[in-house]
Amino acid sequence: MQTEPTFPEFLTTLITQEVEQGGATEESLPPQRPHYSVIVPCYNEAGALPDAIVQLRHMLIGPQRVEMIVVDDGSTDGTAEKLQQIKQTHRDIVVITHPENRGYGAALKTGIRHASAPLIVITDADGTYPNQRIGELVKLAENYDMVVGSRTGKDVHYSKIRSIPKFFLKGYASWIANRKIPDLNSGLRVFKKETAEKFIHMYSDGFSFTTTSTLAFMTNGHSVHYEPISYAHRIGKSKIKPIRDTLRFVQLIMRMGMYFAPLRVLGPFCALMLAGFTISLGYDVFFLGDLTEKTLMLLLFGMNTTFFALLADMIDKRSH
Repeated sequence: MQTEPTFPEFLTTLITQEVEQGGATEESLPPQRPHYSVIVPCYNEAGALPDAIVQLRHMLIGPQRVEMIVVDDGSTDGTAEKLQQIKQTHRDIVVITHPENRGYGAALKTGIRHASAPLIVITDADGTYPNQRIGELVKLAENYDMVVGSRTGKDVHYSKIRSIPKFFLKGYASWIANRKIPDLNSGLRVFKKETAEKFIHMYSDGFSFTTTSTLAFMTNGHSVHYEPISYAHRIGKSKIKPIRDTLRFVQLIMRMGMYFAPLRVLGPFCALMLAGFTISLGYDVFFLGDLTEKTLMLLLFGMNTTFFALLADMIDKRSH
């Protein structure tokens, strides 16, 4: 007895017949969705970028379909023209150009919005990150919302001067997130596009993008895994300005903390004011025999800050 074909079998047969009869070609069928999208931001890197982009593309060749997006952030040295030349040879590379320089984070946000894969990989093409390990990090991302290439491996090279402010920034960010952060602003990471887009309006347009995205994921209960990687000497001059960008990092960490974990930010200030009130009260009672205005002011400031912190925490919990 002959059975009726199921709908999937019928659909497969129909498509095969159309291809064989010339009614459709494989090229005309809907393209397969990429497994992950790799976003590479660039700015004024016409010299080294073309070779680096081609090398990265060859590294990504494998059984899984990969989308590669290069975002030129308003370069003025001919980078955009070089990228268009590369695209003529490698048509699968998506090139997006900003009309003016908007910042590292802005370039990444543009790439995220244009990505068609459920997983996003961000990296640099300056030779510092081990891009050959992207496939390994993508595999790990099956079990986490974000996987970060932590520059804590055996072969790590970066400025010792920059490591001093980074130490304090990592400590403060770890306090805000309530967990240890081995590498706060690594530029090699994998994350789910759907999760990242929930907080995209909060990400910095500058180099603090990685810091703000890390805190957004962590303080909202999303799983973040750190995988040790090596980090090579950078070819060319870094675009980071240590003093200015460090101050911006502190500002952004506090802003993200106030938005997602207000008690972690305001708690120490409340404790300091109440401790000051206790000390001042003891001095007034045992040495002066009277309450001073300073003691009352410390009490009022401490109580106001505490109530504000509790109110902010309640609002945060209701909104998330």
